[in-house]
Amino acid sequence: MTDKQDKKLWDGRFTEATDEFVETFTASVSFDQQLASYDIQGSIAHATMLEAVGVLTADEVSQIKIGLEQIHDDILANRFNWSVSLEDVHMNIEKALTDKIGDVGKKLHTGRSRNDQVATDIRLYLRDKIDLIALLITNLQKGIVALAEREADTILPGMTHLQVAQPITFGHHMMAWNEMLERDYGRLQDCRARVNILPLGAAALAGTTFPIDRQLTAKILNFDALAENSLDAVSDRDFAIEFTAFASILMMHLSRWSEEMILWSSSQFEFIELPDRFCTGSSIMPQKKNPDVPELVRGKSARVFGSLTALLTLMKAQPLAYNKDNQEDKEPLFDVVNTLADCLTAFVDMVPAIVTRPTNMRNAAMKGYATATDLADYLVKKGLPFRDAHDVVGKLVGLAIKRTVDLSELTLDELQQASILIDQDVFEILTLEGSVKARNHLGGTNPDQVRLAIQRARNKISNR
Repeated sequence: MTDKQDKKLWDGRFTEATDEFVETFTASVSFDQQLASYDIQGSIAHATMLEAVGVLTADEVSQIKIGLEQIHDDILANRFNWSVSLEDVHMNIEKALTDKIGDVGKKLHTGRSRNDQVATDIRLYLRDKIDLIALLITNLQKGIVALAEREADTILPGMTHLQVAQPITFGHHMMAWNEMLERDYGRLQDCRARVNILPLGAAALAGTTFPIDRQLTAKILNFDALAENSLDAVSDRDFAIEFTAFASILMMHLSRWSEEMILWSSSQFEFIELPDRFCTGSSIMPQKKNPDVPELVRGKSARVFGSLTALLTLMKAQPLAYNKDNQEDKEPLFDVVNTLADCLTAFVDMVPAIVTRPTNMRNAAMKGYATATDLADYLVKKGLPFRDAHDVVGKLVGLAIKRTVDLSELTLDELQQASILIDQDVFEILTLEGSVKARNHLGGTNPDQVRLAIQRARNKISNR
């Protein structure tokens, strides 16, 4: 069939054909056809319900199901002829069904509208994608936790303001990434609960006069609850905005980690090396190894943030109920889903393959007087008020800078000139290992605490 032969399924009251430009401008089939499987799934459930309440006969529903399944097979095999003149995925499938089984196909739309139909399709689609993304997050967490365990004792300079602050372990740093993902996973599950609400049955905006059984439809489609107001059911896109907000936060996290990997893998840091398969070279500089994957992930965060802004702006001025504006919800949502899944897939493969450079990390931690706070704590434990201890250590850091040595390389005599409270035991706490081990509490960087955090994380992951 061709576009010119496709009669509109709604043109009974119209006296002239749709303008050719308007036909193309208003059509959504070029992008909403990816909802086809979900549209057919929802249609089969709707037909099954109509049979249960006596609106359709068993024979009619059997014909409808067989016809829809054949159409689904054609779509999956790329044999289906999509028509712009039929506007969208729903009308294309309905027309194809009628062509296959005759007038019985025209009965499928009884008791529903494209308004509640598309709202249902999007929820089915997004629920499916949420489950995929949840699995990707889980797999990434497993990789991060494994890396943290491998590097639980590796000293890394902890930073604030991108300057050396205190020594930590690489494993502890990785578990910070895991904590962010754990929150992301929780937000995603909260979102899924609000996605999994059935709008079908709201019809155009006011419900239907047919004796439908919405609970049965929800059961067939595995929805947890019913949308309780027909106006809201067909016009609500909060769930899509919420998902995109979740995705924006997750992409912000991935972008932050990308920035760290980009810095750490640079010649200025050389803390880690990324696998060659996740990097590219330069067309002119043969020595270059560019961290293109994390750079692209960092860049793609802007794309997702833009989609969130687009969806918020799309909905901000719409009166109840459904408006054609909502056709614009799909492309940003589809793009967010695809972008997020791609970025997570890249990280799932890349993060566990990171190679650390412990010597370089340790040397960097030694350069920044990372144990200065430990020395201040030492003095406080000896009875000096913290502000006075802070001042003493600041002067000692100044001396160490002048002599271009670490605090641990100052002599006991030099240390005691700053405070008589300092004794020989001070050198035990001025080491990087001593500093790390001293923070032996829940949430601290002590390697034993890191391993306990890893076990807690694995228990959470395994209980999903």
